[in-house]
Amino acid sequence: MNTSYVWWGIGIYIVISIYIAYLSKSEKQVNMEGYFLGSRKMNGFVSALSYSATTYSAFMMVGLAGLTYRGGVGALGFEIIYFMGVSLVAFFGPRFWVVGKKYGYVTPSEMLGDRYQDKKVAAIISISSCIFLIPYSAVQLAGVGYLLEGITNGAVSFTTGAIIATVLAIVYTYIAGIRSVMWTDSLQALVMILSSTLVVILLVNGLGGFNEFFGALQTTYPDSLTVPGNGYFSFATFLSLTIPWIFFSLSNPQVSQRLYMPKSLGSLRKMLLGFLIFGFIYTLVSVMWGYSAILLFPGLENPDIATPRLLSSHLVPPVLGVIVMVSIMAAAISTIDSILLTLSSLFARDVYSVTKKGKDEQQQLKIGKFVIPVIALLAYGFAQLQLDLIAVLSVASSAGLIVVVPAIIGAFFWKRGTAAGVITSVTVGGILVVLLELAKFKPFGYGSGVWGLLVSVLLFILVSYATKAPEQKATEFISYIKEELSRQRKTSKEKFQVKPNK
Repeated sequence: MNTSYVWWGIGIYIVISIYIAYLSKSEKQVNMEGYFLGSRKMNGFVSALSYSATTYSAFMMVGLAGLTYRGGVGALGFEIIYFMGVSLVAFFGPRFWVVGKKYGYVTPSEMLGDRYQDKKVAAIISISSCIFLIPYSAVQLAGVGYLLEGITNGAVSFTTGAIIATVLAIVYTYIAGIRSVMWTDSLQALVMILSSTLVVILLVNGLGGFNEFFGALQTTYPDSLTVPGNGYFSFATFLSLTIPWIFFSLSNPQVSQRLYMPKSLGSLRKMLLGFLIFGFIYTLVSVMWGYSAILLFPGLENPDIATPRLLSSHLVPPVLGVIVMVSIMAAAISTIDSILLTLSSLFARDVYSVTKKGKDEQQQLKIGKFVIPVIALLAYGFAQLQLDLIAVLSVASSAGLIVVVPAIIGAFFWKRGTAAGVITSVTVGGILVVLLELAKFKPFGYGSGVWGLLVSVLLFILVSYATKAPEQKATEFISYIKEELSRQRKTSKEKFQVKPNK
């Protein structure tokens, strides 16, 4: 693709997105809740588009397409499992929202620290999140780097792409906090879904239509249509990839933090429904991209460049290719800036707050803003390593975050859970995941996420039984959720009940 087209596309995107970010600046963000949660006033439509753009980042159009290229239809099953996991949001989302509004929680780890009555819980979970989310941020930067390098045949280097993404992510977070991120996300999500779907239609038609398309796959690459196919998606590999993905919506704080943002439970439900519709379409699109690359560019050494090759192929008009490229780049940046905001809020709210000065909310906000570029630079440094498949790296990061899931479930449903149980399970489980990933060791063929979850569940239960639980807080916390959700359901029924005519 002509490099000048690429630079023009990036330039236009920057101008429009920054303008939209400034339009979102309706009020000065002077506290943690305003800057990091949008003052809990987000409507369902914007929340759904932003949630989609943040979740479906470089992982999908670069990572999932590459994973399909590498392992075939197993990639579709892998992503469908994530959809099953999103049902957890329907169950846990209202609970997050209710207690967030009641107690003023800004971060998920703050909620756990209060529920288990120990600030060390919040601090340790926050530090753990930083350790595992920085590589995930690097995945997004790498996605932009691979995308620009591949689509321009090296005229724009991997490093240049990563630098552009890093700088833009920092800029968006500083303009108006989460409000600017969510408004730019909304535009990006609409462009993503429309342009990428159009590209699939063009690719399939260019390859002879659906019958010819799948006929060619069946004849030339039959393994791509079966599981385990070429052997990549063995049962152990599939389970190791999907277990962390099932709990992604709970374990990843940049996602669960958004459950505090909608202005009402109705907006929360609209957010979830919109996300599911968007995600289903985008998943099919990404898998079809991977299949198209198998037919058009067999033998790629790095599957993550499948998408750039498609966008620069003769079947995709240059202007449309640029639009899709920009939408993928924008999606990756939306994930990075969401993570930057989440990690900076975790550090300021749950780590720095243990100091005497840290109790002041204005000071917390200053510290949060200060660490944003620090975290971004760490992610950039990690991205320069250019490690492994993007999809696999994403799952590896989620494997480290999964160790907090027992503590989250226990917070809402198990009064016997203790701070010691949380600290032990998160610390030991997290260390185990790191060691297994560094050693590239998979006991019995299963990945670090499987073992991390098993160990964290066992330790949380055993240590909790051996230590004293905060019974008063647990009873208050769980009882309030039941009462409030019951009240909300009753109010909702009364609202839609038809009153008889007098």
